[in-house]
Amino acid sequence: MESFLLQASIYLGAAVLVVPLSIRLGLGSVLGYLTAGILMGPVMGLAGAETADLQHVAEFGVVLMLFLIGLELEPAHLWDMRKRLFGMGGLQVGLTIAALAGALFMAGEQWQVALALGMIGAMSSTAIVLQTLAEKNLMGTGGGRAVFSVLLAQDLAVVPILSIMPLLVLPEIATLSAETFGVTNPTTVAPHDAGLAEPLVHFVQGLPAWAMTTLTLAVVVAIVLVGHYVSRPIFRFVHAARLPEMSTFVSLLLVLGIAFLMVLVGLSPALGTFVAGVVLANSEFRHQLEADLQPFKGLLMGLFFMTVGVGVNFALMLREPLTIAAWTFGLIAIKAVILQVIARLFRLKPRGRVLFTLGLAQGGEFGFLVISVARSEGTLPIVAGQMAQLVISLSMLLTPLLFLAFDFIAKRLAGRVLEQPADAIDEKGSVIIAGIGRFGQVVNRLVRHSGVPTVVLDADPGMIETMRRFGVKGYYGDPSRPELLEAAGLSEARVLVVTVDDPVKAVQIVRFARGRRDDLHIVARARDRVHVYELYQAGANDIVRETFDSSLRAGRYVLENMGFSDYEASALSKAYFRMDRSAMRDLAELWVPGQPVDQNPAYVERAKQLDRDLETALIDEIYDLRPMEPEKD
Repeated sequence: MESFLLQASIYLGAAVLVVPLSIRLGLGSVLGYLTAGILMGPVMGLAGAETADLQHVAEFGVVLMLFLIGLELEPAHLWDMRKRLFGMGGLQVGLTIAALAGALFMAGEQWQVALALGMIGAMSSTAIVLQTLAEKNLMGTGGGRAVFSVLLAQDLAVVPILSIMPLLVLPEIATLSAETFGVTNPTTVAPHDAGLAEPLVHFVQGLPAWAMTTLTLAVVVAIVLVGHYVSRPIFRFVHAARLPEMSTFVSLLLVLGIAFLMVLVGLSPALGTFVAGVVLANSEFRHQLEADLQPFKGLLMGLFFMTVGVGVNFALMLREPLTIAAWTFGLIAIKAVILQVIARLFRLKPRGRVLFTLGLAQGGEFGFLVISVARSEGTLPIVAGQMAQLVISLSMLLTPLLFLAFDFIAKRLAGRVLEQPADAIDEKGSVIIAGIGRFGQVVNRLVRHSGVPTVVLDADPGMIETMRRFGVKGYYGDPSRPELLEAAGLSEARVLVVTVDDPVKAVQIVRFARGRRDDLHIVARARDRVHVYELYQAGANDIVRETFDSSLRAGRYVLENMGFSDYEASALSKAYFRMDRSAMRDLAELWVPGQPVDQNPAYVERAKQLDRDLETALIDEIYDLRPMEPEKD
């Protein structure tokens, strides 16, 4: 017990200290767990002997992960994504496996080992890449959606890869692996170790081939039918007890039971739990299942990555640094070439191609799982597995550098686009609209359909071309360029509408236009409060926060459903609008450029006072709308 408590404290302490720091540095949680394991094992020597046993338990987190992935994949959603999911994703996995396996086979590896290593290298890091895409606001871009589709396809490909691995067994390696691991598949606890399961296992293993096939099909069908028809009554029965822990019990029972049945008939437990997750994707209990299992999945996956870090063989890297470096950069280069070809086949835009290529060029966390299974099954020699583990770890550590390269190339591409000659502007209008994204399109339609001519400028040639297909005239060019604004009629226009996405360019446009004309009315779109202050100082007349009006409308709906009449909710919304508009002008006078607002004492104090004034004003408004009835005798 003392040894267990000490090791548990070491693992938990390392995770608590290292992982938050890794996230704050922008490296992601996976690299944090790997670093924590490296510090505990190779660097400080605090862990190592217990790693194999812990890894067998921790790998069950992958089974939970695949179940949760299945919960997110409704069949209809999968069908809508089929072209990118099975086209781009299938091509990436297939071509990468073929290229890596071919290179390794030509380098002298046995074809089974080469194929296994090819499947390991085909994976990319879902955790690192998705987190980085979210941090850089790239998920909604064409390249970001393509990256997500391929990552999803890779997650799906793990199931057949794990199922194929036992078919690649090398007898001489399998004997050694059985002696090393003591079990056939480390992702589950072998049923032979449990006395209760032993008779059942012996019975199933003694069945003839036709009966075994029938039983396997029956188990798969039973999983689908139970998930679709029986799970709902069970969950309703358990929820009727009103004990929160019982929901967790039944969620774990579902996953563990399916995993055991799949192992019993010789199939991958990941396959069974994934199928069950897809079946339950439309269930009303889906979110409850996610909430119950997510902590277990996160804890076990974190433990798994830490054991991988503990097992990193730095002695091997120091002994063969050139070989490890060659295969690491070779993996990234081979994957990058294949990804570039796929991106061009599917006609991604230049910036999207760069993101697609660099974002998926590293190895992934599922590769560690496949390595572990391949070694335990007898497919990979120990040294080959250790080298593969090192290569994947190093490629993941290089991922932040790949995204820095993307940022650099994306800026160069943007500069190259802006160097293209702008359109010749052959008309002038009373209203100039700088930027025709989602926000600017609504403004343009309203003004134009009201009979007021507009001149539209945008720096995205694709957007201008799309507008022209719908019969809306626009001109390509960077609206922040003074000569373009002059050509659009800045000297005669009555209103300038600035809706460009780039906050810095929006301020530049407003500042130039105000310096050019004092009488021009400027309407500007602001991203947040600080952007409002910047536009206000630059000279904008009307500043619209892009989410303010919709948020105000949502608040009005809340009031209407809390007992206020439509008139009362509308009056309160209008009062809030007036007060907030006045407060913004007041606070803009106190705002100091370059200083965070929470570091400005005068701003903070005034904001608190204005908030109290707002509360008082709204309460007074309610009393005015609902005068108190006279008391009755």
